[in-house]
Amino acid sequence: MDVIPYATQSINEDDIAAVQEILTSGWLTQGPAGPRFEEAFAQRHGVSHAVAVSSATAGLHIACLALGAGPGKTVWTSPNSFVASANCALYCGADVDFVDIDPLTRNMSTPALKAKLEQAERGGMLPAVVIPVHFSGLPCDLAPMRALADHFGFKLLEDASHAVGASYQAQPIGSRYADASVFSFHPVKIITTGEGGMVTTQDAALARRLQLLRSHGITRNADEMSLQGPMPGPWYYEQVTLGFNYRMTDIQSTLGYMQLQRLDQFHIARERLAERYDQQLAHLPLKLPVRAPSDASTARSSWHLYAVEVVPGPGVADRETVFKRLWDERIAVNVHYIPIHTQPFFRARGFRAGQFPAAEAYYAQALSIPLYPALTDAQQDYVVAQLTQALKA
Repeated sequence: MDVIPYATQSINEDDIAAVQEILTSGWLTQGPAGPRFEEAFAQRHGVSHAVAVSSATAGLHIACLALGAGPGKTVWTSPNSFVASANCALYCGADVDFVDIDPLTRNMSTPALKAKLEQAERGGMLPAVVIPVHFSGLPCDLAPMRALADHFGFKLLEDASHAVGASYQAQPIGSRYADASVFSFHPVKIITTGEGGMVTTQDAALARRLQLLRSHGITRNADEMSLQGPMPGPWYYEQVTLGFNYRMTDIQSTLGYMQLQRLDQFHIARERLAERYDQQLAHLPLKLPVRAPSDASTARSSWHLYAVEVVPGPGVADRETVFKRLWDERIAVNVHYIPIHTQPFFRARGFRAGQFPAAEAYYAQALSIPLYPALTDAQQDYVVAQLTQALKA
């Protein structure tokens, strides 16, 4: 039997044909495929501007820069995320800190954020940027976070790497509450470009700043140049800021555009599988994922992950044993995530275990089980059966 991964990409013949066509088009990068993908992504997510980049990490980096992160500033994020959610602040020369999670949603806790902001205000140490992470594709409770951003004067940057196509209060993630939002197209995400990401915003000036930062800070727009007098010729360009080579190729953009056409299909499949898990796992000693960030809001998760927590008790195996048993049965479960502040690099910066107990408690029992559109009912039933056995002490 083949290994059942916790996640994998979904590539079809149309994707392959489109990529093959672009390979012979004469445009492998900086051609028309990039703007086409950006426009389609912006339209699908209900936002005015979308800027394609080489990875979500690159997007987080330049979005932090564009929103004012830098030396002497601080960025806050969730400890329950991949390290890129924090590293992006350090790339800008800013400091980083964390806000603990809600044990139910595994997202940044709004009450914890409010309390930390009030304490920071008293000490004159408010953050420049706050980065909530839509863990597993479940939207954070964005409306109160937006209210806090307006009150305390920080920028709100959504790490929506898990949340392509997710919605909050009937509006697409990336369209309303944040100053900017970053999405990931890594192969295990909802849609893929191989590696790649997208930054969305409603702010035209911010979008233009992001475009400059992703491509060496170079412009061919005369209105942005220091040039006095006529252009020397059509070849002329100026570097007007320090930027990076964070462009997405036409090959990647073409694959992303094709994948985007099947986004609703992917969501339907993921939701159906999540509902089957909900039903089949309800009797087991597991804490299952929730459906909405709070009782007062509506949300649609993108279901990037189906993450459970092993509930300790008599006759229940520990998480490490469950993990090993499932791998022995060729089910490639994973753990998302080791809390960022407990990594050696961040411990060397002064963080320590015990600072963010909710994130640490979640990590101690967390297990991501297989969820992706091509997962068959038979494979899912096998996962459930093996998980049932693996949980027995």
